[in-house]
Amino acid sequence: MSTSFLSTILPAGRRSAALPLREVAGADLAVPLADGRQIRFANLDYAASAPALAGVAAHLQELLPYCASVHRGAGYTAQVSTAVYERARSTLRGFVGGRNGDQVVFTRNSTDALNLLSGCVPGEVLYLDIEHHANLLPWQRIPHRGIAAEPTIAGTLAALEAELALGRTSLLAVTGASHVTGELFPVAEAARLARRHGARILVDAAQLAAHRRIDMAADGIDYVVLSGNKLYAPFGAGALIGPGDWLDSGTPYLAGGGPVRRARLDTATWSTGPARHEAGSPNLMGVAALAKAAELLAELDTKAWYRHEEALRNYLVAGLEALPDVKVHRIFPGDAADAVGIVNFSIAGYDAGLAAAYLSAEHGVGVRDGKFCAHPLLNRLGLPSGSLRASFGIGSRLDDAARLIAGVDALLREGLGQDYVVEHDRWVPALETRPFPDWAPAMPGTAGAAPADS
Repeated sequence: MSTSFLSTILPAGRRSAALPLREVAGADLAVPLADGRQIRFANLDYAASAPALAGVAAHLQELLPYCASVHRGAGYTAQVSTAVYERARSTLRGFVGGRNGDQVVFTRNSTDALNLLSGCVPGEVLYLDIEHHANLLPWQRIPHRGIAAEPTIAGTLAALEAELALGRTSLLAVTGASHVTGELFPVAEAARLARRHGARILVDAAQLAAHRRIDMAADGIDYVVLSGNKLYAPFGAGALIGPGDWLDSGTPYLAGGGPVRRARLDTATWSTGPARHEAGSPNLMGVAALAKAAELLAELDTKAWYRHEEALRNYLVAGLEALPDVKVHRIFPGDAADAVGIVNFSIAGYDAGLAAAYLSAEHGVGVRDGKFCAHPLLNRLGLPSGSLRASFGIGSRLDDAARLIAGVDALLREGLGQDYVVEHDRWVPALETRPFPDWAPAMPGTAGAAPADS
């Protein structure tokens, strides 16, 4: 594919919209190729774990000298640490447009938050087959009902209302933006349906919050879950935000230091409020990073933010769809749902894992392959063996998308430039010569590794 072809995909007047909106760590990272050259890494795997914002990393450097116990120390640094941790609650509540009385419970990530809430729901949960496993598997341990999405959003909303009208649902759990295809779900409309039939709604905003403003109060959303590693704060913190009545009456998520008013040898009186579910030493640095990322994202000009992603996504989709044997996948092809910076595609004749390994080793492009912890959705899309996902965000450049398109085009025209083999459930060059940094350990083995199709 020629450079001139790539330049026709995006109108000249809109190319500047794809300039990075914020500096991220590793923005100019050089990585080795299989042929020995070095090239700037084109990170198109934001949806799995986004790079840290430079402002977040700088904030943690400021905080590190003051890092001390939270809630439990009388020393000056402990008081500073506690203030940072507690202020983060109001920051996160404001970031998602929460109500004054909404609790903010800090967790490890959105998966952790959803598992926590599953122990507090006083009835049946309704969800769709398009969800991440994190918004599907926890509900299977309590009364639940999972239904298939229709080919259109309008049809899917109608199917949800039919289920809600039966009067059995306590909580409707939906994704805000698909982590597989990027398509947005109309959460405000879904919230109105839930309220109409006496149910509450939870929005899995792990992807949505990194790409769109959220207003819980305006949209009638009861609960939101966030994950710092998707939100430019990959330091092991997430949050569950919503009304406290279910949380205060639910089973404490962890038993240990913090969530009790009084402990005896064989009984305990449990606290209410966030402390009920935050046992153990708090993750101060993770929570501080999450709150700082929220502050920095809140400062973005919304129109510029959305234009940036729209320009990149349109460019990438147009470039991929112009190639023979490449298919871009959608959940709702019937009514062309709006989408954020995630594009799912497959290349005829090539295993997704092999294509991803090739793009990395020969073009310095990082994408995700597999089933994306969404097996029911991949099966309904006709992709039981997996597909490829390119995802980007506020640190991405138009050149990143162009490199991916050019790499796929080269694969289709020229084939693989290296021999590849499967090791530890992953495709790798048969003669892997790319060195790790001096400080990094050797390539990990199979111990603890996730299956390749996850």
